[in-house]
Amino acid sequence: MTAMQCLPVIAPVTRRRELPGDLAMWCFILAELAVFALLLGSMAYVRGRWPEMFSAGVATLHPVAGLINTLALLTGSYWVALGVAAMRRGRSTSVVWWFRAGAASGLLYLIIKLLEYQQMFSAGYTLRTNTFYFFYFFTTFFHLMHVVLGMLILLVVASRFRRGVYDSHQTRQMAAESAASYWHMVDLVWLMLFPLLYVLP
Repeated sequence: MTAMQCLPVIAPVTRRRELPGDLAMWCFILAELAVFALLLGSMAYVRGRWPEMFSAGVATLHPVAGLINTLALLTGSYWVALGVAAMRRGRSTSVVWWFRAGAASGLLYLIIKLLEYQQMFSAGYTLRTNTFYFFYFFTTFFHLMHVVLGMLILLVVASRFRRGVYDSHQTRQMAAESAASYWHMVDLVWLMLFPLLYVLP
């Protein structure tokens, strides 16, 4: 028997990968994504049927407002990710501040979107103007409601971290990752809406 044959065989260490956060939250996220996929698919179909109407509608929107909102949500996702990283290092106070900052980015998005709606209504555009504006107002408002819900989730989790409600690392991790996963979903949907409504001619 050679020396090499005498050496013990060491099996490679494998780490089981798990979804971040709670499974129930992921079921909710997947259901929401299915609804948004249906809306976006319908919008893409109608856009293909009436491209001139959609091009004319896109020209009346405010791309700078859309870009600022995109940057706000991306920044918010970055701050929320920092909050999750702080949770993993055991820094509960940092989680509170980063999650509040993420919610503040959502507030900026909310203010800009409402101002944009006000300008659109003042110019005479409503859900009944044509099919483009129906999809614009309906999908963006539906997304806006998800932004508000995401803000509330972040603030509730931040408040519970501040008050020390979570009594174990597992519960802290579950709460922080679930809140972050939902917020990233909201961000992802906007990254699909933004080019469809503001960029593509």
